[in-house]
Amino acid sequence: MGNDIRIMTEAELREVVGLDLETVDVIEEAFAALAGGEVVMPPILSMDLPAANGEVDVKTAYIPGFEGFAIKVSPGFFDNPKLGLPSLNGLMILFSAQTGLVKALFLDNGYLTDIRTAAAGAVAARHLAPEKVETAGVIGTGVQARLQMQAAHLVRPFKRVLVWGRDAEKARACAADLGESLGIEADFVTDPAQLVAESQLVVTTTPAREPVLKAEWLHPGLHITAMGSDQEGKNEIDPKALVAADLYVADRASQTEKLGELRSAIEAGLWSGMPVELGDVIAKKAAGRRSDEDITIADLTGTGAQDTAIASHVAAKLAESDAGTVIRA
Repeated sequence: MGNDIRIMTEAELREVVGLDLETVDVIEEAFAALAGGEVVMPPILSMDLPAANGEVDVKTAYIPGFEGFAIKVSPGFFDNPKLGLPSLNGLMILFSAQTGLVKALFLDNGYLTDIRTAAAGAVAARHLAPEKVETAGVIGTGVQARLQMQAAHLVRPFKRVLVWGRDAEKARACAADLGESLGIEADFVTDPAQLVAESQLVVTTTPAREPVLKAEWLHPGLHITAMGSDQEGKNEIDPKALVAADLYVADRASQTEKLGELRSAIEAGLWSGMPVELGDVIAKKAAGRRSDEDITIADLTGTGAQDTAIASHVAAKLAESDAGTVIRA
C-alpha cells in the first residue's frame, strides 16, 4: 500500500486559492473552532537568529472534524534582499488527521500564510469594525499592508485608503498599488496621527519594537487591528491604548500575552486578567462592538488553526484536480 502525496508550488497554489470572501469564511471557521475548546494547538515554536538577522516560526493545530492538520514552517531572513532573495519563504505540510500520513506538501514560499493572515484581518474587521467605514488606514508598506487593505475592503468596502510608513517612497508606492487594485482614492500621509484621525479602521503591519500608534490618537468609532507583533520584543500599539479602548480582543490569549501587543501592556503593569478571544466574539460567547462609538482593538499573532484551515481548504479545492505533482511514498 502506497501513500500518495501531492506537491504544489507557489505558482500552482496561486491558481487554486486567493484572497476572497470564501477564504475569509474558511479562516472565520477556524476562529470559531478555537472558541469550542477542543482544538489542539501547542504554543508556537519560535526561534530568533540574531546572527543571521533571521527568525523561524513553526505553527500547527488539530481541529476536530477536519480531515487533516497542517504543520507550517515560516523562516524570515531579513538580509536576503541584499543577496537578491526574498526575506520570507516557507512551506506547509498537510497530514491526515486519521492516520498521520503526509497527504500534501505546499511549497508556497509563505503565500498561504500571507493569504490566511490577511483573511484573519478581514474576520476581525467583519466582527469589530464599525458597520460603515469611509476611510481605512494602514501603517506599514509591505506585502501584508497591501493584502490587509484588500481583505478589509471585502467586508467593509471603504471609499478611501491612507498609507503611512517610515519610508515615504515606499508609502507612496503602496498607496498607488492599493488605489489601482481597489479602484478607490488612495493617499500616503507623512503623519501617522493624521492617518488614525481620519480613519475608522486602521491596520498596523510593521515589525516595530517601539509603538507606531499612540494612545492619545484613539477616537470614538475607531477599530484597530495590530498584526505585526508575533515575537517577543515586538510592539506596535502604545500599551495604554489597550486599556483605553472599549474592547481589546486577542486571536489567542496565550499567544498575545507572550508575543503580541498584550505582552507590552502586561509588562507595563497596565493589564491583568484574561482578554476576550476573537473566536468567542464570532461564536457569540462574548460581546464584540456594542456601538458605532466604541473603540476596539484586535491583536493578531497568527494561529496554527489558521494554517490548518487554509491548508485543508486548498486540499478540498484540489479533490477533483490533477494540479501539482503526485508522488507515491
